[in-house]
Amino acid sequence: MAPQLPRRSDAGTSRHLREADFVALARLRFALRQFTAFSESAAAERGLTPQQHQALLAIKAAPGETMTVGEIADWLLLRPHSAGELINRLERMDMVQRQSDAVDRRKVHVGLTQAAQDKLDALSAAHFEELRAIGPMLRDLLGHFDSNGSE
Repeated sequence: MAPQLPRRSDAGTSRHLREADFVALARLRFALRQFTAFSESAAAERGLTPQQHQALLAIKAAPGETMTVGEIADWLLLRPHSAGELINRLERMDMVQRQSDAVDRRKVHVGLTQAAQDKLDALSAAHFEELRAIGPMLRDLLGHFDSNGSE
């Protein structure tokens, strides 16, 4: 099951936003776009689309390092059919393999191949390095949004 982010129904109603809040939001959005652009470029350099990279990472992070197509759809916010097509493409690329569930033969688990593990290791190392580089800036920006922020 995909992690659920906490949602606040009263978001934006607890205080009046000031110019500094808008500046912090704009800078945070810019930093997130920069990281996303880095991530997309790093994946492309290794022959993967961003969605393919995200699918491989989700599978690697899953308990037992396997997921069903439905679980992958949940993690990537896709419809099950779209996730199935994504897995078909990854299977043709020799990045994933399907295995029938030992108990319920109708259920299919998707796991990574060694080729996928190798690509994911290199990609993840590059992402960790990038996050270490931008971490201080992100912490500073996120500090603006904690409960003791600029109220």
